[in-house]
Amino acid sequence: MLTLFGNKHTMCDSITRRNFLKIGAFGAGLTLADMLRCEAASGKASRTKSVIMVWQCGGPSQQDTYDLKPEAPAEIRGEFKPISTNIPGIHISEHYPLQAKMFDKLAVIRSVRPVDSGHSDWGVSTGYSDEANKREHHPSIGSVISKTRGGSNADVPPYVSLRGITPALEAGYLGVAHNPFTPTGPGIENLRLAKGIEAPRLDDRKQLLSNFDTLRRDIDASGSMDALDAHTTRAFDMIASGAVRNALDLAREPQANRDRYKGIEGFLTARRLVEAGVGCVTLCLGGSIWDTHSDNFNTLKKAMPPLDRALTNLIQDLHDRGLQDDVMTVACGEFGRTPRINKEAGRDHHSSVMSVLVTGGGLKMGQMIGATDSRAERIKDRPYSLPQVYSTIYRALGIDPGQTFPNGTGRPMYILDDRDPVTELL
Repeated sequence: MLTLFGNKHTMCDSITRRNFLKIGAFGAGLTLADMLRCEAASGKASRTKSVIMVWQCGGPSQQDTYDLKPEAPAEIRGEFKPISTNIPGIHISEHYPLQAKMFDKLAVIRSVRPVDSGHSDWGVSTGYSDEANKREHHPSIGSVISKTRGGSNADVPPYVSLRGITPALEAGYLGVAHNPFTPTGPGIENLRLAKGIEAPRLDDRKQLLSNFDTLRRDIDASGSMDALDAHTTRAFDMIASGAVRNALDLAREPQANRDRYKGIEGFLTARRLVEAGVGCVTLCLGGSIWDTHSDNFNTLKKAMPPLDRALTNLIQDLHDRGLQDDVMTVACGEFGRTPRINKEAGRDHHSSVMSVLVTGGGLKMGQMIGATDSRAERIKDRPYSLPQVYSTIYRALGIDPGQTFPNGTGRPMYILDDRDPVTELL
């Protein structure tokens, strides 16, 4: 087995998350074949829409990004000034000038209730709290997409993580076949034919594996091996075709585009992956830089401009390619930040409200949804939960959030329990 290690992030709670993905024999991976088998079992292998999930690890402060309060006292409003967007009456932070110029292509929900108050990506990845996931390991949004629809063709995985893998990104009770593919470490090399292995010899290896599977099928009373030959072939085809390898190879992109994405290459990779037919791509930028318990404003002055450039490059590229209705981009952290600036010039965890950016997918753009009080502390208009935001995303993807799947004990589990959508986006 080959183990690919992802990125390592340390939060303010000193938790280190080391990510790993195991890929099976022959460079193709039995788990990849399992994933393809489950895709076909769903009966929905054709691509409709895709989503790019951008995690702002650490939790950005709502009042310094999309929900500024210029009339509040200095210890609340902070240093940043609001600027006008290209939608009259809508203002965002001065450190998001590029988003301000294209706000007609964006929508921000300022009245979202976070799932948790601590550092965990369970809520962001699944729509369920840490406590709920300790009882039932709920699947991540990418794993649900993998289960219900899969990729656009046999040559690409339906779900790719560009930020390694954590338990929250996994498939939970949907099974390991729907865990993400992650290209970190030697992942790209793992998609190549081994040195000296050419197409005829690869076919021989497929036949050898098929023979082993026939033996396994003979002793498998459950019948779970019935379709393995076909799906193993598809797994090999993914390697032989090179579609994912090509998407990950940024050298194939024009130099001018690579220059535009310098320092934010993950967003260019994400765009190339959804163009190749991947259903869900998840990534982050800057590690846990949004965890601003101290020196909030100097830290955000470094964190916000790269994200501003990354998001606007990505969104403009999707529009230029006519993909604005086919690809959604969602950006958020785990929670918001306390309105009052602390003694360390920072803002602490705040579990009452956060802001979420949503673009594309055929949803209604050019709007700021919901409102908070004068301190950006409490929701005062159009309250929505984070699961409701995800319910809206699922609907736009053509997935019924009220669909159920059996957990490990056979109990039917809803994709989401809180399923009312954000009506303003529909």
